[in-house]
Amino acid sequence: MIKKEYKTLFLDRDGVINVRLIDDYVKTWEEFKFEEGALEAIKIFAKHFDTIVVVSNQQGVSKGLMSEQDLISIHKRMKEEVSLFGGRIDEIYYCTALRKEHNFCRKPKVGMGLKARKQFPNIRFKQSVMVGDSTSDMQFGKRLKMQTIFISHSLSKTRKYYRWINKRFDSLIDYAKYLENEKNS
Repeated sequence: MIKKEYKTLFLDRDGVINVRLIDDYVKTWEEFKFEEGALEAIKIFAKHFDTIVVVSNQQGVSKGLMSEQDLISIHKRMKEEVSLFGGRIDEIYYCTALRKEHNFCRKPKVGMGLKARKQFPNIRFKQSVMVGDSTSDMQFGKRLKMQTIFISHSLSKTRKYYRWINKRFDSLIDYAKYLENEKNS
C-alpha cells in the first residue's frame, strides 16, 4: 500500500501549540506556555512537511484585551523559540474579528487557508493536514479538503465531532511520534 504524502501542515495555536487559558486570552509572552512536547513535535514536523503554518482566531484583539502589536510580539517570540529548538513555522495567520461578525478570515471559514495558499503557491489542500482542538478547526480543514487531526483528551468530545475528524491524538507530540513511526515503517 502506498502512503499518501502530506506536504503542508496547518496548526491551530491555543490548545495545540500553547496552553489555552480557560475563559481568557494569552495577552503577553509571560502568559504564553508551550504545551508539553509541542517544541519537540514541531521539530519533528519540520523534517516531514514542506510548509508549516499557524492559523489562529484571536478575537481578544477586537475585544480590546490586547493590541495587535501585542499579538505580533507573542508570535515573533513563539517562532524564535521554535527555531531555537530546531523546528520551523513558515508563517502565522491570524484573524482578530469577533465571532459574531462571521468574518471570512475567521475559522471555520477558509480565508486564512486561502491567504496561505496565495503566499505559498505550492500548497495543495488535498495534500495538507489541519491540526486543531476545536470544531471550527476541523470544519476549516474539511472545507478545504484537508486531513484533520483532532487534539483532545476526551473521547466523548471526539465522538461529538466525528464527521470532521480523520484521527485523534491526546497531544501534538503524540501526533508527531505517530507520524515519525509511519514515515519510518
